[in-house]
Amino acid sequence: MTVTSTAAASSVADATRAVVQEFLAARLAGDTKRLVSLFADEVDWVLAENPAAPWIRPRSTAADCAAQFTELMEYTVPEDARASVDTFLVDGTDAVLMGHLSGTVRATGKTFAGPFALHLTVENGRITRHRLFENSLSIAQACIP
Repeated sequence: MTVTSTAAASSVADATRAVVQEFLAARLAGDTKRLVSLFADEVDWVLAENPAAPWIRPRSTAADCAAQFTELMEYTVPEDARASVDTFLVDGTDAVLMGHLSGTVRATGKTFAGPFALHLTVENGRITRHRLFENSLSIAQACIP
């Protein structure tokens, strides 16, 4: 690899990291308008559908992806929501975050918790791929009265 291509790869990774950090800040702030601007018009969204959890479903547009945050807050107790990122890896346009999340389902009062992995791809300053892997069994069990 030449110095020029190393610098270009570093620049792409830096841009990816910056967008992902903006995404995390917007999620933390509940800024859905900013989230819409961070997602591409069409997104390759993969999150295993969970019929027990209405906020966990397929999505494909920027507005629908950003709305996931709003729906999550409607169905869970915001004060009980916790997420920690233990690992944040960036390679070119791809970023992988790993950590733990927990919360309480509003309708049942039951809690869920477990590890997660989030794979994001950033192209032209916008998130084009969102793949979340989480403890869906724990979430489903918390949704059932």
